[in-house]
Order: sequence, then C-alpha cells, then structure tokens
Amino acid sequence: MSIVPKENVEVIAQCIGINNLSPDVALAVAPDVEYRLREIMQEAIKCMRHSKRTTLTADDVDGALNLRNVEPMYGFASGGPLRFKRAIGHRDLFYLEDKDLEFKDVIDAPLPKAPLDTAVFCHWLAIEGVQPAIPENAPVEVILPPSDVKINEQKEGLPVDIKLPVKHILSKELQLYFDKITELVVSRSNSVLFKKALVSLSTDSGLHPLVPYFTCFIADEVARGLGDYSLLFALMRVVWSLLQNPHIHIEPYLHQMMPSVVTCLVAKRLGNRLSDNHWELRDFTAKVVALICKRFGHVYNTLQTKLTKTLLNAFLDPKRSLTQHYGAVQGLAALGMNVVHLLVLPNLEPYLRFLEPEMLLASQKNEMKRHEAWRVYGALLRAVGQYIYDRVKIFPPLPSTLAGSVLRTNAKVITTAFSNKRKSNADHLEGQPPLKKMVIDGPMGVTPTNSSASYMEGTVIPAASGNSNLISPTSSRPMQDETISGSTSSKGKRDDQILKRSAVLSQVWKEDLNSGKLLTSMLDLFGESMFCFIPSPELSLFL
Repeated sequence: MSIVPKENVEVIAQCIGINNLSPDVALAVAPDVEYRLREIMQEAIKCMRHSKRTTLTADDVDGALNLRNVEPMYGFASGGPLRFKRAIGHRDLFYLEDKDLEFKDVIDAPLPKAPLDTAVFCHWLAIEGVQPAIPENAPVEVILPPSDVKINEQKEGLPVDIKLPVKHILSKELQLYFDKITELVVSRSNSVLFKKALVSLSTDSGLHPLVPYFTCFIADEVARGLGDYSLLFALMRVVWSLLQNPHIHIEPYLHQMMPSVVTCLVAKRLGNRLSDNHWELRDFTAKVVALICKRFGHVYNTLQTKLTKTLLNAFLDPKRSLTQHYGAVQGLAALGMNVVHLLVLPNLEPYLRFLEPEMLLASQKNEMKRHEAWRVYGALLRAVGQYIYDRVKIFPPLPSTLAGSVLRTNAKVITTAFSNKRKSNADHLEGQPPLKKMVIDGPMGVTPTNSSASYMEGTVIPAASGNSNLISPTSSRPMQDETISGSTSSKGKRDDQILKRSAVLSQVWKEDLNSGKLLTSMLDLFGESMFCFIPSPELSLFL
C-alpha cells in the first residue's frame, strides 16, 4: 500500500491537463511516485550531510534533482526552513502559508546581492604537452616573460608570479629520428631506406611522443603538396605504418589526420604530371580509410557515418570530376559490402545513365575524359561484382551428381549426338559386359558400365507407353539381382542429394535473399562481365 493516495495523483493529473485519468491508472502510478520521492529525498539527505548541516533545504533537493538529471524546481529559495500548515478539515493535507507583503516595504528594501552558485568546470590545460587555444586558458602572449621595462614597473608595484607554459620536451634521439623520417618522405621516398623507415614506424614501441608531430607534418604537407604525387603517396604510406603500430595510441589525433586522408581519396587532382598514377594512390588511400574505420569505428560511433556521408556526396554530385567519383566509389567499396548494398546499389542505375555518354567516343571526344569514365565504370563493376561474389558464397556447396546416374522422369533417353559413333562401334560394344538395369521410382533406364558412355549427351522424349522398360537381352538373372540390390543402396544417396539441391535452390530464390533478381538486374547493367565474379557451382544455380 502506497503512502501516496490515488487522489493526490488525480489532483496532479488535473493540474497538468489530464482530466480523464482512470482510478486504476492512478492506483498503479501512486507506488512509483512514492519510490521516486523516496529516491530524491535520500539523495537530498546525502547532499545535506555533505554540507555539514542538519536542516534539509530546497538547495539539497535541487542538488538531488541535478544528480538524477532532472530539471530543478523554481520559485523556492533557501532563506530558511519551509513552514507547512495543516489544512482545516483535512488530516493529511498541508500547505505553505503565503504572507501578505506591502509594496512600500518591498520597494524601499535594499537590493540583495546577486547569488553566485558554486560550480566546477573541467577543461584541458595541455594535450600531449601542447596548450589548446580555448577561452579557459590564458593566451601565450599574456604569460610570456615580461620585458625589462615591465619588470621595473612591476618591482615598484605588487609582485607578480608568472609561470611559463610547459613545453613538450623530446629527447635528441627522437628529434633526429623525426627529422630523418621527414627528410626521407619529402626527398627520398623511392629509396630502400624509406621502406626500412616504414617498417620502423609500424613496429617501434617508443614513437608515441612523435605522433602529434607526425600528424601535423602530414596535414601540412598534404595541404601544401597536392601537386606532388610521390610525396602524397609517401605520406599515405606513413599513415598506414602508424596505424599498424600496436604500441602507439593514435585515437586522439584522428580528427587531424582524417581530412588529409580523405583529401588524398577524393581530391580533384593529385599530381601535376600525366605519368602520375593517381589511381593507385586513391586505391591505397581507400584501404587506409577502411583500416581506420575497422580499428576505431567502435570507439568513435560517428566516424564511419560522417565518412560515408562525405563519400556519398562526392559520388552523387554531378559537378564533381570523374576522378573524385572514382575515389568515392573505391572508398565506399572498401568500407564493406553493407555500404555497397545500402549506398551504391540504389544509385547505380541513374549513375550509369549519367556515366554512359562520357564513355562513348561519339559523345565524348576527349580521350582523357573517356579514360576516366572507364576507370569509374571498372571501379563500380568491381565493387558490385565483389558484393555479388560475397552474396552467392553464403550458399552451401552444391552436391555434384554421380557419374552414370539417370534422372527420374517418365521418358526414354535416346542419344543423338553420338548415334553414328555407336553404330560404327557396335561390334566393340558387344564385347563389353552386359548392361545394368537401374531401379528408380519411375520408368527404368539403361546405363552402360564403361566410363566413356556415361558422359554421352542425350535427348529426352516422351515415352510411348506408361511402362516402357529397357532391359538388356544379354543380362542374366544373377546379374539383375545384384544390380537391383546395389542400385537400391545408391538410391538413398541420390535422394539426399536431390533434397539438398532443392533446399539450396529454394534458399537462393527466397525473397529475403533476392540473389537471383539482383544478379539479373546487374546483368542488365554490366552484361556478361558479371559472370567472372561468380564461381561455377553457384553460377549453375542461375543459368
């Protein structure tokens, strides 16, 4: 039984505009109201005890509400304890007495001091030895050592204790290491020493103090050297090596590194020379983006969302260049097959209609533009083909049919492809063992025992009679009994294989998988080029 009566719940409901609250609902809500009140009061009592007081005030209740993330009450001050009076005629009803105030007394009273609530705020003094430029931190100009004139002025007045900002101190070995790496990146990125430096970046355990310096170096060089292809590729290889290093924590610097990486993926122009293979740079950068999302996607929930939004905007914007479209497609494909399914496939058909005029010689005379269009077409084909490949590989392996088996049908099997050959080899067949009689549910067929005849092609035509059996006239009774017993045991295996095949087919053509329809639509868009992405066993399901 709750100490809060249901009548109080009904009165509160009427105060907030709910007039048709049923008694059953009020009776069910009352215990929960009591529980919440007890919870708030217990927190308020804790606040009171921490304040070294024995009287509960409205500030304590406000503190308890803040701890529970509830909006505090307004209109109550902590000038003194609240005095409740019992309502006449009601045993459990109390109210606060409002005193009548004279306007003259209120106007003549002096203004009270503005209340200042005590609060604690957190901010970064320094991150990895670098002081962030935020309003809470004093600017560097204020805390620099004063000049001689100011020192003399300060000596006459009050003494001022000025502390210099803490500098990020690096050992001389780390400074030499950083200078050597940056020199190799800028001027000797094709040397063997640079490859060894990349190995060191990916394995050395003492490089964490250099991570902010490498991050700033990469951002500056990418912004400054978009025309230098070898420099951009070397910078992306440095990023890849830093991501591979398990001993450094690069998460705090991803927000500085991601713009540089995305620039190398979807920039309009990377490199100034025609010989610069910027396609390879975009492919490699797409792998870097996929690695970042794979490693840190669970730490930063919005990382992949923002990245896919940026790439999708670059992919669907017709004003962007085809090189930017290529980088966006490669980036989306590298993020996984779910991204391709959700973002690329729905926009594939309209984009190919936009891309088709750029691929034809009749409509696009610029050879470079046609080459870029075919590059984008190849990236789309590879992304969709990889998605189709992963989709069909979810089906279990199909059981292969046994050699020499006869399908269950009400028809005769008459071979036509090798009829002349059979006539010419009639004498040879007479010397072979007698033909075996296969026992199945329908009409029986004849299967030669030699392996060469079991792979002959045939044509199925309706039988003349409902029970037409082909039995070798040279077969003996013991051989027939042996064949019947052997074929009965193999019948169960064939039935299991037929059931498995039918189950796989039904799974393939399910509406939720929809693989057959998807493959058909992709064949309409890309033609027979899609077949090279489907393994032969799975391809047999669709043909």
